[in-house]
Amino acid sequence: MRKLIQVFLAFLFIFSAAILVLAEEKPQDQTEQTTAGSLVSSPATLKNVTAMEVIGNKSISTNVIISKMKTRIGSAYQENIVSDDLKRLYLLGFFSDIKIDTQDYKGGLKVIINVVERPIIEKITFSGINLITMKDDKLKQQLKSRETQYLDYPSLAEDVRILKKMYEKMGYSQADITYKVDLNAENNKTRIEFTVVEGKKVRIKDIIIRGNKTFSSGRVLKLLKTKRAWFFNAGVLKDEVLTEDIARIKSFYQREGFTDVTVDYEVKSDAKKPYLLFITIKINEGKKYLVGSVIVKGNKEITEKEILSRLTDCVPGKVFAQEAMKKDIINVQGLYFDRGYISAVVQESTIINADSGRVDITYVITENQVVYVDKIKIRGNIKTKDLVIRRELRIHPGEKFDGEKLRRSKERLTNLGYFDEVSYDTEESPEPDKKNLLVDVKEAKTGSFSFGGGYSTVDQFIGFIEVEQKNFDWKNWPYFTGAGQNLKARASIGNLSNGFELSFTEPWMFDYPVSFGFDLYRRTHKRDTDVGYGYDEKVTGGDLRLGKEISEYLRGDLMYRLDEIDISNISSDNTELDPEKGKNLISVVTPSLSYDSRDNVFDTRKGDLLTASIDFAGLGGDKNYTKFFGRASHYFPMPRGAVLEVRGRLGLAQPYGSTDKVPIYERFFAGGAYTIRGYEERKVGPVSNNSSHDPLGGASMAVGNIEYTYPLFGFLKVAAFYDVGNVWEKIGDIFSNKDANGVSDSGGLKSGFGLGLRIKTPIGPIMLDYGIPLDKEPGESSKKKGGRFHFSASHGF
Repeated sequence: MRKLIQVFLAFLFIFSAAILVLAEEKPQDQTEQTTAGSLVSSPATLKNVTAMEVIGNKSISTNVIISKMKTRIGSAYQENIVSDDLKRLYLLGFFSDIKIDTQDYKGGLKVIINVVERPIIEKITFSGINLITMKDDKLKQQLKSRETQYLDYPSLAEDVRILKKMYEKMGYSQADITYKVDLNAENNKTRIEFTVVEGKKVRIKDIIIRGNKTFSSGRVLKLLKTKRAWFFNAGVLKDEVLTEDIARIKSFYQREGFTDVTVDYEVKSDAKKPYLLFITIKINEGKKYLVGSVIVKGNKEITEKEILSRLTDCVPGKVFAQEAMKKDIINVQGLYFDRGYISAVVQESTIINADSGRVDITYVITENQVVYVDKIKIRGNIKTKDLVIRRELRIHPGEKFDGEKLRRSKERLTNLGYFDEVSYDTEESPEPDKKNLLVDVKEAKTGSFSFGGGYSTVDQFIGFIEVEQKNFDWKNWPYFTGAGQNLKARASIGNLSNGFELSFTEPWMFDYPVSFGFDLYRRTHKRDTDVGYGYDEKVTGGDLRLGKEISEYLRGDLMYRLDEIDISNISSDNTELDPEKGKNLISVVTPSLSYDSRDNVFDTRKGDLLTASIDFAGLGGDKNYTKFFGRASHYFPMPRGAVLEVRGRLGLAQPYGSTDKVPIYERFFAGGAYTIRGYEERKVGPVSNNSSHDPLGGASMAVGNIEYTYPLFGFLKVAAFYDVGNVWEKIGDIFSNKDANGVSDSGGLKSGFGLGLRIKTPIGPIMLDYGIPLDKEPGESSKKKGGRFHFSASHGF
């Protein structure tokens, strides 16, 4: 028993010792294994690239492929670099498949790049195309795929879409277009053939509106650009246009308060005639919502009453619409912006009460602090000097941001005519309550060399040549641009009139806000009773001009004019004009005032233009008279870009000293394209007693015009007008009930109305009016004549 116990203890001792030995060896083994692993990933144990081989390339050389890789012979082989090489080779666009393998080679690794090149497109052909008339070479230019380039299947799919769109525009939306790729494996080149089955022309037979309860089908159909086929419309279905139409219907309903509206459509072909389509538009109007309560929170510096006064579209009781609410938010932000809070944030939240159909709106305002202008930076001006732009700005460094001043500054810069676009931006400055103002401009072409021709009912046919630089700088040789000066030279020749003029204006003389300018001219006009001239007239002269802005909108000018005027070739039976015959020198000083608050002098939408001038003739010269002329225009902005202009003109002239009558070339005339339409040129007013009834003009004039213009397109406006007025022989007759010739009359006014077009063309603006007179012309014993066209075109190409 004792021996048995001894053996057992010995065995237990040996077993325990063995376990201890193993326990000590295991960490050592693990350490050795970890170290081995580290050696594998260590650069010291990486195998070098001993060779590189490219397989499968035919057109692309091996050197080109290897040059695009970062893996090089002699460098260590690393999987991450090889992975990048693989991506880099794919981006070349030359290969449809790439594999990179390795094998042991001369104590290192041989990198094997196996590529499959994309086929090169050798030829693109078309079959079945009859309706597309363009030549194959031009048609190929419309495609993404190109001959001599690599084949790309996504591009082929895009080519099919392009061809299909071309057929859709012609009404063949069911045209079937497929392509076939013919690959020559020997030279890895391919031929592509597009096959077209054109089918019949597809037309929209009818458009059906369903689900509309509030608005008639006719009202909804007017919103659509997609139209059914009829005599004046091909009825072509265009998917993108129909998608826009659906969005337009949804937007229309939402503007009318139907916030939950859904609109869907379905297009079906006729069962017997597949080329006839029926479009069904399904409308689920939902409930109409009105604005409930409007609450303003967070305002401190501006009262709630002022804020609510800026809300015009989304107010209690009116239709609720997201678009209208966004406009109100812009109005509130504008209120804060005008007072320097350009970082003010207005956030809206709405609660919809489905039972009452009301939407309660809460505006939460975070005013932030007033922000001041730190620096003003001008960007985008390449030709125009910074000074020219800065002197038009009405906001200056150190002032708080003021929306009204910024708007006025933009109007002034736009009215210069030097820039196509003017916009603002801000950037941070070192001080938290200041920001830099960035003025971005996009310069327009200010210089022009024009020549061309035109026609008007005043001058008939006329040709001209003109050189003008509206942003002239006489110091900036050889470009002569950038200082804001205006230089123009113009010569014209025509059936009735010829002329030459040279004009120069410096808006800031010696960098002071005083303008200086001069004009030199020579004008002739031949006798023609059809345009109101009973004599030949030649005018040679010039003037000097000074001007200054008195306030933001008020300006004063002073001009001295010296003219030599020659009147000849008077109608033989017109004895009333005999005293006007011969040469006379006219010396005139003209002070004037003008008030101009128009938003855009080139395309006015709102504002006023008031001008008044008085001619004092007699400081030298042969004639003595005073002459007043005033004009007042007010522009009313109307919906959809329309404008209503109300314009009035008044002229009064009085001779004095040795002059018995105001000379004919300084009298007032009316009638025709620019005064009272529907009447012959210059024929409203006193006329001679001879057979041709030559206009004699008068010492007083009053003309009123009302004109409504509506834009049809960007280049075309339609106009409706009413003109009224007259010219009187003596200055006192304007205030009495006498007609133009001084005979007692109940009213003494001539009027007309009509329609017209205003067209912007590359050769200049065109005005075409058809005026209908409501009274007979002076000198006419019969009833009033019918309507008359008035046409004028100015400037050229």
